[in-house]
Amino acid sequence: MISFSNVTRQHGAQVLFVGASFQLDPGEKVGLVGPNGAGKSTLFRLVMGEETPDEGSVDRPKALSLGMFRQDVGDWSGRTVLAETVDAAGEVAELGRELAGLELRLGDVDADDFDQVLERYGEVQDRFAALGGYDLESRAAAILAGLGLSQSQITGDVGELSGGWKMRVALARILLQRPDVMLLDEPTNHLDIESILWLEAFLRDYPGTVVMTCHDRDVMNRVVGRILEIDGGEIRSYSGDYDFYEAERALHAAQREASYARQQAMLAKEIRFIERFRGQPSKSSQVQSRARKLEKIERIDPPKRFVERDFTFKPCSRSGDEVVKVRALSKAYDDLVVHDGLDLLVRRGERWAVMGENGAGKSTLLRMMAGVTQPDAGTAELGSSVKLGYFAQHHTENLTEGHTVLDEVQAAFPTTGLGVLKGLLGGFSFGEDDFDKPISVLSGGERTRVALAKLLYANPNLLILDEPTNHLDLATKRALIRALSAFEGTMVFVSHDRAFLRALADHVLELVPGDPRLYPGTYAEYVQTSGHDAPGMRKL
Repeated sequence: MISFSNVTRQHGAQVLFVGASFQLDPGEKVGLVGPNGAGKSTLFRLVMGEETPDEGSVDRPKALSLGMFRQDVGDWSGRTVLAETVDAAGEVAELGRELAGLELRLGDVDADDFDQVLERYGEVQDRFAALGGYDLESRAAAILAGLGLSQSQITGDVGELSGGWKMRVALARILLQRPDVMLLDEPTNHLDIESILWLEAFLRDYPGTVVMTCHDRDVMNRVVGRILEIDGGEIRSYSGDYDFYEAERALHAAQREASYARQQAMLAKEIRFIERFRGQPSKSSQVQSRARKLEKIERIDPPKRFVERDFTFKPCSRSGDEVVKVRALSKAYDDLVVHDGLDLLVRRGERWAVMGENGAGKSTLLRMMAGVTQPDAGTAELGSSVKLGYFAQHHTENLTEGHTVLDEVQAAFPTTGLGVLKGLLGGFSFGEDDFDKPISVLSGGERTRVALAKLLYANPNLLILDEPTNHLDLATKRALIRALSAFEGTMVFVSHDRAFLRALADHVLELVPGDPRLYPGTYAEYVQTSGHDAPGMRKL
């Protein structure tokens, strides 16, 4: 359907692809992976026809429809969320607008033109019906609801939404279009777990082709059946899900290491022979023969070794046995009651995952535990000898835009040596070239890493974390999970990442309106006991 043939593409001095060839087939679900800057966004733009290759060709049928979800949104306002979503439906949306105009004309048209307008109305109506126009708004509303928007949001002004909610609208616009090929750039970044589960089901059932980048391992495993990896100018294809890809990639890496080691051993042996017998006439013919042989051997390049960095905690001080005590806690926003008499005791060393639908009060509870928000009634108190580390959902917005990366950590720890702070940033994958980067130009993932570096170095014994994995790539998520698994203190956290939940939670608090529930077990045990992956899935 779409084929890349010997495609070479270069941006400035950086060569992204060299002679890359692959094909996208109808209906397949493909995961696109590769390090930052490898060329994933460029590949999307080549598929869309927004860029052209330097060499080779990208072929696609002329009648093929394409849709792409990007990590940016328009400056929308003045229309309802539903109208903004429906507006993206392409031909059917245009037909709907024409149909509405024709209906107005039929009520106020000259007799001479009436038959002509009526004939056009019939043509447009037939085409509109054939494309599913009459259920367009209901389909749009269902998609928006699936992505977590409430009825009041759907009928409200799109301009009143935050950036994260507008991203959901942008995603809904693409899903409603139902193009032949859908390109999705990190579609789960701004979604909660219920919306992610809904999106998984939508994409699995989607009849068209899907190509997606995604930092959620579970989504990749449940949706895609093929992985395209961009690395070092090459595009490699793996038939299988993400777990299969990782296993195959590790196997291929081990084979390349073995081949390289064998060749190096052979070359060293031949070079030793040549050097040892170079001056002996009786061995001259053998020396010349082996030297010619070495000249003709195609050398295997040293395999690239990707070493995942580790974040490390210094041993934390010991807190009292009762770390967080929540008693008769109540909180409401106008008529919306999010907590009504909640009781909870978090003991030293426990790891509590707080789960609940949008509006259930997850972030509100964490803010009250951290002392950022005051309850209307009841108390949320920290126990004795507790040193708090709090990562808010929008913590990265509190970084100082005018600072560089190094300035930011120096301001937080002014008495710490420069070498120690650089080492800290190095542990969070910041190199020498990154230290002088302004905060204002950092990506969402880079901002999260700076905020986490500051948090972890402060050496708390209680971590309250609200969506700490937002915008982090899979390698950084794995490093964070390893660090938190080794953390000796207490944790209370909210996360939409199921790998994070499985690895860390040993208690689950499920916030259900009027009926909060405690599960003294892991996330896997919570799923088995409750029968659902997330509270909002009860309704499905």
